[in-house]
Amino acid sequence: MTGADDRGLRSENWTKMPGINGFLQRAALKSQGLRERDYAKPVVGICTNTSDFTRCHTHFDGMVDAVKQTVLESGGLPRVFNSMVMGADTARPIGISFLHRNLLAMEIEQIAATYAMDGLVLLGACDETIPAMLMAAASLDLPALVVPGGPSFTGYWRGRDVGSGADMHEAFDSLERGDLDECAIRHLESSLERTAGHCTTMGTAATMTTIAEALGMAPAGSSAIPAVDSRRLAMCRDAGEHIMRLIADDVRPSQIMTAQALDNGIRALATVDGSSNAVIHLLALAGRLGLDLRLERFDELSRDTPVLLNLRPSGDYYLNDFFNAGGVPALLNALSPLLHRDALTVTGRTLGEEIESAVIEDPRVIGTIAEPIAPPRGFAVVRGNIAPDGAIIRTGVATPELLVHRGRAVVFESNAELQATLYHPDFDIRPGDVVVLRGQGPRGAVGMPEYGRIPVPAKLLAQGITDLLRVSDNRMGGTVHATAVLHVAPESAVGGPLGLVRTGDVISLDITERRIDVELSDAELDARRASQVVSPSLPERGFARLYATTVTQTNSGCDLDFLCRARHTIHDVDRACDAG
Repeated sequence: MTGADDRGLRSENWTKMPGINGFLQRAALKSQGLRERDYAKPVVGICTNTSDFTRCHTHFDGMVDAVKQTVLESGGLPRVFNSMVMGADTARPIGISFLHRNLLAMEIEQIAATYAMDGLVLLGACDETIPAMLMAAASLDLPALVVPGGPSFTGYWRGRDVGSGADMHEAFDSLERGDLDECAIRHLESSLERTAGHCTTMGTAATMTTIAEALGMAPAGSSAIPAVDSRRLAMCRDAGEHIMRLIADDVRPSQIMTAQALDNGIRALATVDGSSNAVIHLLALAGRLGLDLRLERFDELSRDTPVLLNLRPSGDYYLNDFFNAGGVPALLNALSPLLHRDALTVTGRTLGEEIESAVIEDPRVIGTIAEPIAPPRGFAVVRGNIAPDGAIIRTGVATPELLVHRGRAVVFESNAELQATLYHPDFDIRPGDVVVLRGQGPRGAVGMPEYGRIPVPAKLLAQGITDLLRVSDNRMGGTVHATAVLHVAPESAVGGPLGLVRTGDVISLDITERRIDVELSDAELDARRASQVVSPSLPERGFARLYATTVTQTNSGCDLDFLCRARHTIHDVDRACDAG
């Protein structure tokens, strides 16, 4: 047996190993009550991210059982393993789970490389789980598929539906203005998310599960089913059959996640007006696949991809409504003239075959190319003297009047400084000002907690100002409605020119020209650069230190540089083991 070089089962490297090592492997399997004919079957690793620390995954046990049952019925041997806790909303600080995306991908890769697996079923839901699992699948290149966990049921408060993110931020703005009291906020807190499952708005979790379908790595129709809907368990049973077919036919992620599939993923991102975090995740995924994906591709495809989904935070509805309206298959079928329909999916059929019979059940929620929800907007990639390697703006959640803007820079070196000063009643913040938050990129704020939203100060809200322009090397949660130029690269912590901006400088943004600049001469910028001191501190230990010393910039996906330098799969590992 030579691992990836023939069509035998990879697991036979363990179960048919000669000598004392093989004896120990088989004895360990028999100690679990297995018979020789049991472990002669294809071994399916089922990775579950269930944890009491995040509501996104607390329903996974039933999903795992459904996958296991069908794998057994289909002639396979399911083996379940847990992965690390990933909960964006329950972490401290909020969003620090972004730091652990690469760690989760490494963990899955290491477990699969070490143990006898012929294929993988990957269960995830919360923000960073799906991208981590896609990255692991790309690196391993074993037959694999993703099973999304699904959204919570929509909340209900004060006579209307509510969901994570935008509704909460609007309520807190009302609290600042005195239109709501703490009792109302506490009631909302109990009403927002009523079941297990991820956010019910088009935040990062829903964006990434939608993209997983568009990539062909999640079964068609799997992402929008509510988490506790019985149809999710039926889908999991189908997933057990799909993985057995992928193993039998030796279909690997590299055959599914092609350059054309990535284009489909970017189109899906643009048409749902999805989270800006997905840009970083797709860049990282492309790096793992050895594909050359540039920031400009997001801009190019956004320019002619209409918005076909009417979902919060940029629209009116919620994920439960999306599912009832036909879900991702109906959406992609409506978008199909712009898609690569011949791209392969984990079901064994092409994307076109999977979506061709899907129909729109509610045109208020899902539009068509002929009658879109909104014209193309998606992501604009801007460059300029403070963002030479690019920055992005999610135009669908921005205030249109701020997309071409000049304003006085008000600069903060850290989120702590911003929180301590910006919201003080006496702080000098004026209408039209541009808030600049720097030092918060992948290296400067290790793990990039979500500091980029920056609520509007109460003194501006009192003047009727509901939005402002933010510029940051940080990122922003996908459920937020705000105008922000994000992911400025290179970040100030590694010497990026955002670090040269001073309070009082004028910053100009022009989306039509795809420019963002500080209005200073090159000579003035050079003079400031000569005195610029860049000395970010390193975490003392652990994964955070490894991350800080090896992480790439946002325009390269914030992966660890040694993981995306060259294509290296589990088959290379297996061959090395065979060679001793």
